[in-house]
Amino acid sequence: MAEKESLLSSSDSDANEKQPLNIQEGSGSDGSPLSDESTSKGYSTISGLDDVFAGLPDHDAETLREQVHVSPVPASFLRLFRYAGRKDIAILALGVVVSVAEGIMRPLLAIVFGAATQEFTDLPSGSMMSYFNGSYYNWYNSTYAGYNNTQGLSYESYNSTGYEYGYNYVDNSEFVRNVSRFSLYFLLLGIAVTILTFTKTFVFIDRADVLSSRIRENYLAATLRQNIGYFDKLGSGEITTRISSDTVLLQDAMSEKVSYVISHSTTFIAAIIIAYSRSYVLSSIIIGNVIMIILTSYFGSKIITKFSERSQEGYSVGGSLAEETISSIRNVQAFGIQDRMARAYDSFLATSEKWGIRVGYASGLRSGLTFLFSLSIDTLTYWQGIRLLTEGKVNVAILMTTAFTLSQGAFAFTIISPYLTSISTGIAASTKIFATIDRKSAIDSSSEEGERLAEVKGDIELRNVRFIYPSRPNVTVLRDFSLKIPAGKTVALVGASGSGKSTIVGLIERFYNPLAGEVLLDGHSILDLNTRWLRQKIALVSQEPSLFACSIFENVCYGLIGTPYEHASDVEKRELVVDACKQANAWDFIQTLPDGLDTGVGERGILMSGGQKQRIAIARSIVANPKILLLDEATSALDTKSEGVVQEALDRASKKRTTIVIAHRLSTIKDADLIVVMRTGEIIEQGTHTELLYRKGEYYNLVQAQSIEALKETTESSDSITEGEEADANTEIELSNFGSALAGVQTKGTVASTIFHKKVEVTKPASTVDIISLLYNISRRDLTILLIGLYSGAITGMAYIGLSLLYGTAIQRIQEYNNPNDYALLRRTVYTVAAFLFMQAVVLLITSCASGSMFGYSSSRLVRRIRALVFRHMLRQDISYFDDSEHTTGALTSSLARDAQSIESIGGATANKLVESIVTSFGGFIFCVAFGYKLGLVLLSALPVMLAIGYFRFQFTTAFSETMKGHHAKSSTYACEATSSIRTVLSLTREQEILAGYRRTLAVIIEGNRIANIKSAALVAIGRGMQYYVMALAFYYGGILVASGEYSLNQFFVIFIIVVFGLENATTIFSFAPEMSKALQAGRNIKKLLDSEPDIDAWSTEGGVIPADDINGEIEFRDVYFRYPTRSDVPVLRGLNLSVKKGQFVALVGASGCGKSTTIGLIELFYRPQWGTVFMDGRDISTLNVSEYRKNIALVQQEPVLYAGTIRYNVALGSPSTLTDEEIIEACRLANIHDFITSLPEGYDTLCGTKGSLLSGGQKQRIAIARALVRKPKVLLLDEATSALDSESEKIVQAALDEAAKGRTTIAVAHRLSTIQNADVIYVFENGKILESGTHQQLLANRSKYFDLVQLQALEKN
Repeated sequence: MAEKESLLSSSDSDANEKQPLNIQEGSGSDGSPLSDESTSKGYSTISGLDDVFAGLPDHDAETLREQVHVSPVPASFLRLFRYAGRKDIAILALGVVVSVAEGIMRPLLAIVFGAATQEFTDLPSGSMMSYFNGSYYNWYNSTYAGYNNTQGLSYESYNSTGYEYGYNYVDNSEFVRNVSRFSLYFLLLGIAVTILTFTKTFVFIDRADVLSSRIRENYLAATLRQNIGYFDKLGSGEITTRISSDTVLLQDAMSEKVSYVISHSTTFIAAIIIAYSRSYVLSSIIIGNVIMIILTSYFGSKIITKFSERSQEGYSVGGSLAEETISSIRNVQAFGIQDRMARAYDSFLATSEKWGIRVGYASGLRSGLTFLFSLSIDTLTYWQGIRLLTEGKVNVAILMTTAFTLSQGAFAFTIISPYLTSISTGIAASTKIFATIDRKSAIDSSSEEGERLAEVKGDIELRNVRFIYPSRPNVTVLRDFSLKIPAGKTVALVGASGSGKSTIVGLIERFYNPLAGEVLLDGHSILDLNTRWLRQKIALVSQEPSLFACSIFENVCYGLIGTPYEHASDVEKRELVVDACKQANAWDFIQTLPDGLDTGVGERGILMSGGQKQRIAIARSIVANPKILLLDEATSALDTKSEGVVQEALDRASKKRTTIVIAHRLSTIKDADLIVVMRTGEIIEQGTHTELLYRKGEYYNLVQAQSIEALKETTESSDSITEGEEADANTEIELSNFGSALAGVQTKGTVASTIFHKKVEVTKPASTVDIISLLYNISRRDLTILLIGLYSGAITGMAYIGLSLLYGTAIQRIQEYNNPNDYALLRRTVYTVAAFLFMQAVVLLITSCASGSMFGYSSSRLVRRIRALVFRHMLRQDISYFDDSEHTTGALTSSLARDAQSIESIGGATANKLVESIVTSFGGFIFCVAFGYKLGLVLLSALPVMLAIGYFRFQFTTAFSETMKGHHAKSSTYACEATSSIRTVLSLTREQEILAGYRRTLAVIIEGNRIANIKSAALVAIGRGMQYYVMALAFYYGGILVASGEYSLNQFFVIFIIVVFGLENATTIFSFAPEMSKALQAGRNIKKLLDSEPDIDAWSTEGGVIPADDINGEIEFRDVYFRYPTRSDVPVLRGLNLSVKKGQFVALVGASGCGKSTTIGLIELFYRPQWGTVFMDGRDISTLNVSEYRKNIALVQQEPVLYAGTIRYNVALGSPSTLTDEEIIEACRLANIHDFITSLPEGYDTLCGTKGSLLSGGQKQRIAIARALVRKPKVLLLDEATSALDSESEKIVQAALDEAAKGRTTIAVAHRLSTIQNADVIYVFENGKILESGTHQQLLANRSKYFDLVQLQALEKN
């Protein structure tokens, strides 16, 4: 654990180091849920943004505000049951009635107890012979005169016939018969309690499952119907946290805990009623304490709810950061920012921890005050009750019934504290969920309102449109913009990044509402059309294609939603899908996959290359033959050959339909009917390709920027290398010689085969002792706090034994001093007991406050440490870990939120009550054996039965939790995937289909839970009934012992009362069995992750380090074979050999899926080859220290990754050291983004939004390039780094990259060949090997593959 401790320390230290989001660890100390500074950095909830619209005209402000505003919803317990139908209400009503009936059983027990006590104290003293041994006058032959209830209760007299020394034989058979009768009452009460407990427990657990599922479903439905502006500042991680974590809290607040609160509250109320019915005088004396208990509970719960809300809000925002980080794990590892992201995440955990600690303090104080007022009831009962007894106003039965009833009532209130805390926490968690559910979306895709046109021609017009993004109200994107797009025509939009091209697509899709002007379809304003119907008539292919974690076939079929083929047979669908894939040039690569169309694409299409993803997305868009086609950089990720084929397919698909194309690669739009050139939201010029070239304006300059140098007359083909010249015996190993097909021959294929088919070791789940040890090690820093809480809880638990001694003493004295002549002595004795009771009340106030506060404090700190540790260990794992389908972003984000919460569920108030209950139960039984071994041992025999019941319930729920774990992970992944790709989901109108799938997943969970709930409820009921059965045994056997004179009244009642308290507490222990089993399962998940050591470990200190001054940046691949671990049957690299010299600019080109990006991944040490070696400066990179090695490399990916912070923060992530503003500005200048940044109102402090959602694709790409350049790497890796740039920006950025490449090795993957024509060496890939290599001119002279690619991209002949 040494390593883990050192890692953990980073979450609690580094106080002076600037946090990535400028959030200090103590953020939130101003009392707000999150500090203003954290909100300003992009991690904020939607509500609270209204003020930013204050400077806008009223209409504009209102239009923008309605797209982002979320009205807060007040916390309410009854609101949790808002989705209960008539059937649910009837079932819940039954549960309430049964809970009330079960709660009444305890006061009935007190009545029986009071009557039985009267029987004991009335027992003729002759039966006490062995105890008194003739040393005291015995009252005998006493005649009970009765009492008169005309003006209240009063004792008249005992008519005694005389005193006499010695013994008198008394027949005790009547006493034994009466005791047997009372024992039968206890037994009958036990049977009733067993039946009632089973019913109420099952009803509430089952309905909680059903209703929480409906809440989850409605929350997801509400989320999916929100307008896009809602998501611009709300991360999908926050949504995942709420749907997987907060709904669990809601479920807890509706579960059997409600039945416990109802039954215990009923006990409390019934106790007051019964007490008043027996003696209104005594009850009126002590009612003040009852009121104080109610007020303590009410105000305590309100404070706890308030603090819980703020704690959950702090974490849910951190959940978005975690989701962003995990979903971009390649970028995180490439830049080595794991520690910085972990510290940023920890800053939100600090906010959550702070409010969680306050919850613990409030809970402890509430518990302590409840104890004080509860025991004050007993104090007043004996103090004033004994006075009323000696005055003849009450008898022993009334006194004891009143005392025991109110004690039971008060005790019932003390043990509902953790249940109330859980309910309060659930109510707090509900506010954000119901706020989203109740939010009226500005653009509601689920609404049936709006016109549906009988026929769509496809005429689109934007008329005088003015637009501002709600998340960036200070920047006007479109200014009085007008454009007509005739039906069936293809219109291309070109221009610099940020000019408003993608905004037009968003307005046509009705992702946003314009501030002024209107968007028309066939002359109808799209505001008047049904949103869902409109989107079904439009097909969209985005710049960053989103695929879903299912098969290729299912992904393409999503394009059929809303068409007549949506519910067609699989055969019909497959024909359409195959045809669409052929048109999109995807069919050839699909056929090479093991499962063809049924091949899974992985989470977000991670198992596909960028080009493959885009082709699948194109197939999805054209499969339904839509009337309107929107292509937002649809071919940017395709290789040149694929682009040509796909473009031809798109050209064919565009005929007879309206097509809007956004393109930076101008070769793809030269045949468009109209080309519109835009700048800063305005049209600069428009016309056809030929017309615009003739004008030699803006478009002409863009074309010139993309021109490719023609073949020079002098050929140098002799220097180029072709496949035949390069090939040798090693590189000619065929696929059949590489995979598992070759057996018995010692070749490289055997090695690879062995690696891929190695046996997976099945690890045994961690034991309970292992989990406790793990939690102890994590909590060791708070050991003193835990010990204080433990000792305080133990003292509180032992107090019940003290109470029993005091009660027993009081009853003994009442029996002894039953003579009016001894009433003065009786009062003095019992007053002393009352004084001790009050002392104990004060002690319990202190110890209960201390234990509750200390456990709450340590629990909150433990949760923070667990989440920090788990998050860090997640980021430690190598990339293959995240490729696994079990480790999707949704599943990991959900686990991060849920597992720590499960551990927390047995901390705080729950841990406090568990310690109290364990000490009371086991300490009480041991004391009983010591105090009266006969009765003690008999009653102790019930303990193993209670333990067995609790153990079986614990084991059962633990096993069941493990079984259902996969279903819960699946549902979380489903929701996370949908919300993280919300634009794609809305454009495909997948909302209903997603909800249907989510509903099916939840139905499986509910059905699986039902049988488990029945078994669990049965075990709880048997355990609960055992209390009464043991009481019956205690009274029967105890009565015989008292009647025979073996036991005194004091011995019997002390043991009996301890048994009552002990069994009540033992039942309380096992009521937490579900929480304990969830905690155990969570502990196993946590330990499994913390114990895992990745093959490629960025934390490891092992491995060689090349001194920075000695790094030249020479890269060599020598006979490299590689297959992805998750697709081991698909070879990617098949004997790759290439070398990159110091300072060279090397380009990798070839078809999508040929291994270019894989090569980049191997250089980054994301994976290790199964055979062959990758060298840097002559050293095998697998022998180098991973972290130090990556510091010399910078990566710019095909899909740029930005985080929800400022532009300054995102650029600064590129450097492992602190940067000056000048360094950041210089990098942005090189990346051609500085001028754009300074044009923004907040400059470098402008928020990027979740995953950079507030910026255009080109702007994101340039910031990502700046982040790479600020790193000053020795090796620069560009994986389609300029694919999202417009031509003008690309030319400038390419010049900057050329300048930046000087003195460093640069390896670029490119499909746009104009960007790499100046490369020193161009490697042409095909099927995982090098087909040819050379300079641009050499390869053109070769007239092979590369020559063909250049011809496909030529815009015009020179």
